[in-house]
Amino acid sequence: MTLTRRSTLAVLGAASALTAAPARAAQAKVGPLRLWYRQPAKEWVEALPVGSGKLGAMIFGGVAAERLQLNEDTLWAGGPYEPINPEANGALPEIRKLINAGEYAKATELADAKFMGLPKRQMSYQTIGDLKLDFPGLGEAGGDYVRDLDIDGAIATTSFTARGVRYVREVIGSAPDGVISVRLTASQKGAISVDLSFASPLKSKPVSSVEGAQLVLAGINEPSQGIDAKLKFECRVDVRAKGGKTSGQGGVLSVKGADEVVLLVAAATSYRHYDDVSGDPTALNKATLAKLATKPWAKMLAEHQADHRGLFRRVGVDFGRTRADLLPTDERIKQSPTTDDPSLAALYYQYGRYLLIACSRPGSQPANLQGIWNDKTFAPWGGKYTININTEMNYWPAEPTSLPELVEPLIALVKDISETGARMAKAMYGARGWVTHHNTDLWRATAPIDGAKFGVWPTGGAWLCKHVYDHYDYNRDKAYLERVYPLMKGSARFFLDTLVVDPKFGVLVTNPSISPENNHGHGSSLAAGPTMDQAIVRDLFENCLKAEAILGADEAFVAELKAARDKLAPYKIGKDGQLQEWQEDWDADASDIHHRHVSHLYGLFPSDQISVDTTPKLAAAAKTTLVTRGDLSTGWAIAWRLNLWSRLGEGDHAHGILKLLLGPERTYPNMFDAHPPFQIDGNFGGTSGMTEMVLQSRNDRIYLLPALPSAWPTGHITGLRARGAVGVDVRWAGGKLTEAVLTAKADGEHTVVHAGSTLKVVLKKGQSARLVVRNGALVRA
Repeated sequence: MTLTRRSTLAVLGAASALTAAPARAAQAKVGPLRLWYRQPAKEWVEALPVGSGKLGAMIFGGVAAERLQLNEDTLWAGGPYEPINPEANGALPEIRKLINAGEYAKATELADAKFMGLPKRQMSYQTIGDLKLDFPGLGEAGGDYVRDLDIDGAIATTSFTARGVRYVREVIGSAPDGVISVRLTASQKGAISVDLSFASPLKSKPVSSVEGAQLVLAGINEPSQGIDAKLKFECRVDVRAKGGKTSGQGGVLSVKGADEVVLLVAAATSYRHYDDVSGDPTALNKATLAKLATKPWAKMLAEHQADHRGLFRRVGVDFGRTRADLLPTDERIKQSPTTDDPSLAALYYQYGRYLLIACSRPGSQPANLQGIWNDKTFAPWGGKYTININTEMNYWPAEPTSLPELVEPLIALVKDISETGARMAKAMYGARGWVTHHNTDLWRATAPIDGAKFGVWPTGGAWLCKHVYDHYDYNRDKAYLERVYPLMKGSARFFLDTLVVDPKFGVLVTNPSISPENNHGHGSSLAAGPTMDQAIVRDLFENCLKAEAILGADEAFVAELKAARDKLAPYKIGKDGQLQEWQEDWDADASDIHHRHVSHLYGLFPSDQISVDTTPKLAAAAKTTLVTRGDLSTGWAIAWRLNLWSRLGEGDHAHGILKLLLGPERTYPNMFDAHPPFQIDGNFGGTSGMTEMVLQSRNDRIYLLPALPSAWPTGHITGLRARGAVGVDVRWAGGKLTEAVLTAKADGEHTVVHAGSTLKVVLKKGQSARLVVRNGALVRA
């Protein structure tokens, strides 16, 4: 049963009939922007995340013992290093020759021997460890235990009654203050006693100590792959107790008989830049905490929530509500495959935005493979920036869901790798410009890594340049474009120097390369001109040409770009009606025809080179490919499929894929995406895919409800953004558009499309236009 807004209160009032009596206290707080549970977390993927951008914490919600697992975004293994292989450039001609001769296995063997980075693997993201809170004498909670995460207020709360006393524990990750802050309160004075200590899994064995009312963990990171450990780090907890007694012994700081305790957790490393580790983490932490010396919790909380809500509340989402949304979050996820629960999708949507706000802020590192949250010294896949899809997917929702500031760390990363990648381009390829391959890390390494069949893929930087240009396209800030265009131009110069003529087809291609991370069935993954590369380079060249037209053309460069663009290998449709993944019709020969990567469909999404209305034959071929690949895959790969089916206008099919993503096999109890294991890109890809169902901004057009599923007959998303610097609110009822409101952030003309009807809307900066449907046509009200 789907509910209107008028019936929501009636449903909430029915909570006592739907759940056991012990949970009634929790039901009073039921809302669409809250994750909540009736028991503490037993596993890491049940714990709840908070973050300040640079600092992250996972809260387990224990009663007698609480655990805050901590991360700082520059704590990675190793230190500055240069992974250039001096044999790479000499081996390049022979690798190309072997590929052109069809000797793919031999090309791979040679590339593995002489073309890979040194070392062959990059550094891993690491954890600080745990801040442990032990509460002596506190037994099990009573029946009113609840832990929750309010994603609108960005606060995690654990509450329960024990021995007749009501306890509340609140945790925030404050970007304004740069700390993780914890408040412990109780309904009875003198009821709070806690022993604080650190536990770290780092083999470097950091040392904990007590300095007055501060608990300190200090140490170094770990070496890796022959790269020495070069980072110092410190985590410092300032303990503020009202009443009671505070004392320290060894590595334990104890508070006994307090009325209230506030903990301020600061953490830093000696990292200053990818080639500079001369920072002083102790001085940084002391300065952070000194600024908060007289600041009360209430003010910290208010400023934190104002900061968070200033970003989060830009977008409102409603897909409808049912009784299912009264259940605890873990139970909703378990039941989601067979339950009508549209507000679970809305919660997942906004949770993705919450996570990006918490892990990517100006001045922080970009969101890595796990955002910022990782409990291991060597994270799955190193927790690196995997730029053959995963890093880009992290940022797919940023521009359209009104979080453009959060892209700044990604653009800063591109600037860094344009520097390290310039050295790599010259040494490996003898080329101008800059290059990076399928991964990078804190140290901005740009060499091919892991193995030739995974790593010899030179278009990672070019794909990132799409985000650099998209940031302009959504905001239309010419000064920004002037500042970043050299990054795009440098990437384009690399390809102008390294594209080669395919002797069989007579077109310009990348060589050597792969279609990530798929074996084509002819001895290897290595090939010339995989479809994804051609599409990414085409986007790069086209966006450079657009920038040249805006900024004032470098005529010689423009001529060079156009000549190369016109010779790029075109898309091809294979014998089975599929969009070919390679220049040869090899799709049916691939070792895994259900491969998680759908790299050759980049042109459909995130690019707009292929669409149902501009290139219908190619769109049909892309659909054939998707049908062959199948819907069920790893978490992030399901999310990519969600976006692709939305681009095809297949709303009900897209919704079926969303159900797979939200099910317990691909969503953990804390709503983290499961590859498995946890990868945060699936969360961000899910938010992006739901946006694409409601609003698409492509081919210089704005599409309203292009893939609305029948499962969401009534709803809205407000606060979205489209290319051309325009805000868009979309509302619908009975499966039909009721209104759309466009608000211009810059002067412009916008072509709006809905259900076959097209309308031109001209707006000056600050103007709005309300659009409705009359007699089947989209009109301005």
